[in-house]
Amino acid sequence: MIPGPPPGVRVWLAAGATDMRRGFDGLARQVQEALGQDPFSGQLFVFRGRRGDLVKALWWDGQGLVLYAK
Repeated sequence: MIPGPPPGVRVWLAAGATDMRRGFDGLARQVQEALGQDPFSGQLFVFRGRRGDLVKALWWDGQGLVLYAK
């Protein structure tokens, strides 16, 4: 079973559309450059596609980055 973020985790929503072809590295770089945050801080970062039908969330679980896509 894949664990989810713990209760009380801070959630950041990236404003605007994101290129949904990006993976771990590209989204982590966007967190650093656009949001000015550390992708390895344990916070949850959520990105939305241009059409609005795809959402990706990036989270550091203490062992590695987790990428959720819906």
